[in-house]
Amino acid sequence: MHDLWRVLELSLMLTSCGRRDKLRLLTHQRERHHAYNDEKVVMRMVSFSLSRTLQAFRHRPASLLRYFHPSFSGMSYPASMYAITIAKTGGPEVLEKTEIPFPVVEPGHLVVKIDYAGVNFIDIYFREGIYSSDKPFPFVIGKEGAGTVIGLPTDPAVRDDPEFQKRGYKIGSRVSMAPTQNTFLCHGGQRTQSPDSIPASIAAATLIQGVTAISFMEEAYTVKEGDIILIHTIAGGLGTLMCQFAKSRGAVVIGTTSTKEKAEFAKKNGADHVILYKDEDTVARVLEITNGEGVHAIFDGVGKDTRKGTLVSVGNASGAVPPFAPLKLVEKNMKLVRPTMGNYSYTPGEVLYYANALSSHLLDGTLKPLIHKEYPFTTEGVREAHMDLTAGKTIGKLLIRISE
Repeated sequence: MHDLWRVLELSLMLTSCGRRDKLRLLTHQRERHHAYNDEKVVMRMVSFSLSRTLQAFRHRPASLLRYFHPSFSGMSYPASMYAITIAKTGGPEVLEKTEIPFPVVEPGHLVVKIDYAGVNFIDIYFREGIYSSDKPFPFVIGKEGAGTVIGLPTDPAVRDDPEFQKRGYKIGSRVSMAPTQNTFLCHGGQRTQSPDSIPASIAAATLIQGVTAISFMEEAYTVKEGDIILIHTIAGGLGTLMCQFAKSRGAVVIGTTSTKEKAEFAKKNGADHVILYKDEDTVARVLEITNGEGVHAIFDGVGKDTRKGTLVSVGNASGAVPPFAPLKLVEKNMKLVRPTMGNYSYTPGEVLYYANALSSHLLDGTLKPLIHKEYPFTTEGVREAHMDLTAGKTIGKLLIRISE
């Protein structure tokens, strides 16, 4: 009898009636016939429902074929998953690994099993409340991840969209996307496909910082051969990639960092000059290095502790930059830009452009990310990652290993 009921469920699923109607009908039939468990009655119901299915198939074959595709969402996903969430803003202690319901898989969603998640300062900005979220507490922290496609959109409008088809998604494709620090992601927004030759760890390590480096140095300030560029600071995940990209364009790179160990790494990574900003006068050293000329652009990821200069403000690692009068820019004929990667990589065309650019630069060796450490996907592991990042203990990129 169990098998007959299962056949009935599947046949009702394929008929033309709506989901609520199907559930009501199935519940009513179970209640009506469960008491006397009449196999003949159930067989008649199955026969009737299958006839409805065949009739619907003749009239709407394309819409029904999706139920037989491996990506059909109603039959194989777990009821819940794990994620890193916060119930309030605060320090690392508010981070928790929690079990949350598996998201509702909409017809336009791509379903991805996450392998790695990147740790970024933007996670800390949301955790501390520097950036506000439009989601109610508790909400998932994390803006960068890479994994494997396990479910494709079933909506014909999405699958037939030229922008979607350009990406060539299939079951098993490797993709990078934001946001995520959870085990699965049902995503209907922007995402990028990574070539299989790029490991998932590298894809996760470079999605945000790689696209930030490329877009900021192409659009916020176009780095050209012969430019003198100051990167503050140069030994983190973003600074490492910015240095590599600027050198590939023929720039002279001056970097700042906090320790001799990081300075040695930055020089090996291609920096022409490195300033220990805690021990040296950055302005004086820059003027000395440039014979009093200064630099063409500063890419600053630190924020309020920045000294004077031509400025592309990248982040707020030391806190948000306090307000100031635009007339302050007159003193040095300064330009101030405060971009965000999401506005450079916004339209489907822009997302595809920067995804292709990132993959190309990774494959040809222009960008070579250094992974500082892979942290476990636990409450303690993620808290440790946040503390290490804010303490300035790290060189390169921090990752959370989601899948074992």
